Amino acid sequence: MGHTMNLVLFFVAVIAVPISLALASNEKPIVRILDSEEDAAVALAEYTANLSEKYIKQKGSFSVVLSGANLINTMRKLLKPRYNTTIDWSKWLIFWVDERVVPLDDPLSNYKLAFDGFLSKVPIPKSNIFPINYNKSPADVAVDYESRLKKLVDEKIIPLSASKFPKFDLILLGVGFDGHVASLFPNRPQRYEKKRWVTFITDSPKPPPPRITLTFPVINSASDIALVVLDKGKADIVAAALGGAVVTPSLPCAEVKAEEELTWFLDKDTASKLK
Repeated sequence: MGHTMNLVLFFVAVIAVPISLALASNEKPIVRILDSEEDAAVALAEYTANLSEKYIKQKGSFSVVLSGANLINTMRKLLKPRYNTTIDWSKWLIFWVDERVVPLDDPLSNYKLAFDGFLSKVPIPKSNIFPINYNKSPADVAVDYESRLKKLVDEKIIPLSASKFPKFDLILLGVGFDGHVASLFPNRPQRYEKKRWVTFITDSPKPPPPRITLTFPVINSASDIALVVLDKGKADIVAAALGGAVVTPSLPCAEVKAEEELTWFLDKDTASKLK
């Protein structure tokens, strides 16, 4: 019995050594805990490249939905060898999970952030990139973006999920200090939208106030979703979301699901309050 116990302890010690710790089950998301932001960037690149290869082989394209904030910087390893030369960038389709309703060349634009930090450095065809068509009305911008998504579905470029919402291959999400994802905030009604594909907000608690956002039915129809959170200041929010804490109002990030796999990418500091 003593030898068996020692063997078990040895096995646990061995699997704890790698940089990445993955926790998964059929009901729970995968949680990857990396030593640092740098390690998380490496892991995110490998994860994204593997999904790119998988979906291009399966269906001839790879639809990626971006968010803003620090995510684009964390994608930086995809710009380096081996990924920059082995990924079939011509098959990527780029969308945004949310966007600030500002001109595309505005410093606050998520499109500009992605273009400057990523899209301008890889050979994705311009026709495969789908930013908003800006005008001053958030409602009109949301209607236009939804109609363009519906056209892509009609053209069989984006498939429909079983629940009749567009099914993207990969959505990359960050999490706010209040637990919001996309522009779905805890105290705003947009998080409860069940029918529209794209909605709008004019009073975002985080500036700028006017934005559009994909709705939860669309987000949760994605095949794969990565929640990338690399900020020690968000350790409590992450612990609450992954620990099933009862929070009022509930945390939007805790309501994210994926049809195939939901993966959290955390560094050790951000994961420090997980139990």
